[in-house]
Amino acid sequence: MTESSNGNQSNRVPAIVVGVDGSSGAREALRWALAEGRLRNAPVRAVHAWTFPYIGSRVEGYSYWEGALGPYASLGVDLTDLRSAAEDLLERSLADVGDEIKGVEIERLVVQGAAAALLVSAVAPGDLLVVGSRGHGGFVGLLLGSVSQQCVDHAPCPVVVVHAPKPASSTGASRIATRAESSAIP
Repeated sequence: MTESSNGNQSNRVPAIVVGVDGSSGAREALRWALAEGRLRNAPVRAVHAWTFPYIGSRVEGYSYWEGALGPYASLGVDLTDLRSAAEDLLERSLADVGDEIKGVEIERLVVQGAAAALLVSAVAPGDLLVVGSRGHGGFVGLLLGSVSQQCVDHAPCPVVVVHAPKPASSTGASRIATRAESSAIP
């Protein structure tokens, strides 16, 4: 049970809300959120916010779109096709984590709009927001992406930022770390 700002009790169950965009960081955030949801016996709300690119651009860098939309030749793009592709992305992301979804109540939410604003609006005090540290943005060298930074700055609840595992070095050596250690790895 949670208490509203006017002091009334509600039956709203706090949720683990996770941003999903098909990136490796989002996949790790989803895994973390599912494990946390299982530990807390809390529902997990998987949110995918989508927008469509500018006319004439391609959907590059989003492997889950698989080029299905191709270049935009005109404004004649059917938004239901884009929404269906976004829903498919979320379903593939959940399928990618396999059995980790078993035993966890999952709510799927696919919404058109800016990711950070939609994620912040999808949570309430008492929830937990989980995001990947980097998505599909163009500034690969940054440690924290713009969406995760905005969520940390504006969410009305705690935010967990999960880093994607680093690829093995070119020498073939790799380091296995626990989730607690992963933020300390250079």
